[in-house]
Amino acid sequence: MGDYIPNEELENKTVVRKYRELLQVVYPRTTVEDRKQIRKAFVLATNAHFGVRRKSGEPYIYHPIAVAMICCAEMNLGATSVICALLHDVVEDTDYTLDDMRELFGDVVANIIDGLTKIEDLVVDNQNMSIQAENFKKIFLSMSKDVRVILIKLADRLHNMRTLDAMPPEKQLKIASETSYFYVPFAHRLGLYSIKSELEDYAMRYTNPTEYFAIAEKLKDSEKERSTMIPEFIAPIKAALEKAGIQAEITSRTKSVSSIYNKMLRKQINFEDVYDIFAVRFVFDSPMYEEFDICWKIYRIICDLYKTNPMRDRNFLTHPKPNGYQSLHVTAMSKQGRWVEVQIRSKRMDEIAEKGLAAHYRYKEDGEMDDAELDHRLEDWLLKAREILDSKDADALDFLSEVRLNLGLKEIYVFTPKGDMKTMPQGSTVLDFAYALHTNLGDHCIGAKVNYNITPVNKALSNGDQVEIITSKKQFPKAEWLEFVQTPKARRSIKDFFRNQQHELVSSGKLLLKQYFDELGVEFTEENVRKVKEASLEKSDDAFWNSVVSKKLTKNKISKMLSVKNAKELADFQQKVTQEIESKPLNQLIDEQMNVTPNAFLLDDDYEQIKYVLADCCNPIPGDTVVGFQVSDNRIVVHQTSCPNAIAQMSRFGNRIIKTKWRKGQNIAFLSGIKLKGFDRKGIIKEMMDVITSQMDLNIRSLNIETKNNVFTGTLMLYIQSVRTLNNLIEQLRQIDQMESVERIGYDVNS
Repeated sequence: MGDYIPNEELENKTVVRKYRELLQVVYPRTTVEDRKQIRKAFVLATNAHFGVRRKSGEPYIYHPIAVAMICCAEMNLGATSVICALLHDVVEDTDYTLDDMRELFGDVVANIIDGLTKIEDLVVDNQNMSIQAENFKKIFLSMSKDVRVILIKLADRLHNMRTLDAMPPEKQLKIASETSYFYVPFAHRLGLYSIKSELEDYAMRYTNPTEYFAIAEKLKDSEKERSTMIPEFIAPIKAALEKAGIQAEITSRTKSVSSIYNKMLRKQINFEDVYDIFAVRFVFDSPMYEEFDICWKIYRIICDLYKTNPMRDRNFLTHPKPNGYQSLHVTAMSKQGRWVEVQIRSKRMDEIAEKGLAAHYRYKEDGEMDDAELDHRLEDWLLKAREILDSKDADALDFLSEVRLNLGLKEIYVFTPKGDMKTMPQGSTVLDFAYALHTNLGDHCIGAKVNYNITPVNKALSNGDQVEIITSKKQFPKAEWLEFVQTPKARRSIKDFFRNQQHELVSSGKLLLKQYFDELGVEFTEENVRKVKEASLEKSDDAFWNSVVSKKLTKNKISKMLSVKNAKELADFQQKVTQEIESKPLNQLIDEQMNVTPNAFLLDDDYEQIKYVLADCCNPIPGDTVVGFQVSDNRIVVHQTSCPNAIAQMSRFGNRIIKTKWRKGQNIAFLSGIKLKGFDRKGIIKEMMDVITSQMDLNIRSLNIETKNNVFTGTLMLYIQSVRTLNNLIEQLRQIDQMESVERIGYDVNS
């Protein structure tokens, strides 16, 4: 981009021209009063940003006008959105306040602008906290109350991406990465396909320029081919439609660079093998009750004229996408030997397809008759957004991960035994479904009957499954559940369970400590509690309160801690406490801890699918007395009870203890699973059994094999005493002739 040379007279004329162009677009859907408010917002924004320039050198007011134009021209939003777009940076960048906006334009506009204004003066007291993640959380919170917040934010980001050339390279990379990570999934979920594609292309242009320009060059090279192929492909269809009395607008498009690249990665194919680079769209106008019939008539005409690929047919008419997208897709072979994707839809469907739920929201904003189905989908999605916001977790980065998870997943339909339907994210498990029905069902879920077959809690559900949840009063949430649940509600409920347990621990600890203080005649103040905590050598609040509840900190010790008068006395006392702990047999410490927290994990034959490692420091073997500790990444580390490191872990993380034992004096009681796949042949199962039982002397719990089209798939569940044994088994099975793959279920065998 060349250097911008300011010219105030020309700039003033340009501002007026841009404003008039905006009015022309928004005029048909506004009243006289609306246009008065838009003019007031334009004048205020012009004055507020007077003299301010963008990085490109252009007057700053160009930007809010451009954002307002995107809102009305590309999203079909109405007057309120245009006003907010014009004012979206005023509170953040000028002396105007939200109270000023509220007084001048009312509560609705002020609330939307508040959602668009970044968080300022955020006190960052946690090194893991991201200010940008907090900003996204604020946007999401505001969006759950008024979806126009994110729509205007997307328009703002789109214009920023269109003008990103003016930014320095490091800013370009940061903004492009942020766009790809957060804004692209939002645009996709809201059905803003054209905006999503443009954002994704711009992001790729700056984050992966080599691949971007390579594909762009190939598209340019194929432009001549498209200019002749597409008209020839369309001509016979157009003639057949006219003969059938169907009037349709016909357009063509080329797949976006980022979409082509993503498909190449996903399918592991070359550019030349992406068959739907070219697409043709047929859009007709008709009453809603005739839409499906006309779509299928056009479909039959195309199938009569061209060879089609049935595997690529997509019926989004009766099964719309979660964002409301409806269309009928068929892929046909052109006379030139190239596949062409054909999209068939009504004008109503096309507006939703291009503008997404933004178009639907415009109906509501303008007071027009809206689509009940779309209204339900919008409200249902916003309800899910609000569910995520109910989380008590203060970590904005975790929150952002859950938001992206919720944005990116496709959906399936699952039924209760009574036939009630629930919409779930694709990949949802039995446990997700249990929590979707009720938190209490999830907390006590031990499995389910899926289509009348008993399945475990981590079983992934499929579209159309009928699920009956099975519960037990003895079942409670486990940390490893977080490894496989997909829905924010399930994750939040599990975390809340453990958080509440921890709150109960702290409450019990405070009550007991206050009792000790009262008996000692000491005032229960923050200063005295702090003094005891520092003297206890505990490194965290949780560990400190656990030591109180477990009575590791006795009344006698607390009395001594409060009586020390100087640093030397405190150091001597702390050394004595440390020596006392280290001299205690670990079995005694374990028994003490288990008495305090009897619901701690008990590792027995029923305790399955735990990630665990044998500690390198002591290398426990069958026959040793062992103990496990749940570490921060939800794995279990198994130590010998005599291991010094285990004693240190016990002193610091007693609340994470897991009673562990060897199974029948031979194997540790962990159930492991293996997925098998290969070509079916006579004798292959016998060879597998020889490896498992004869060569390795392992105990099989279950083996399920299915064969289809001469290919078999299987699941093998068996007891393994060590990761080394499991790796050895996998390697032996892979050596069997015509065995294609052998993989551990759930996680990397080397983890």
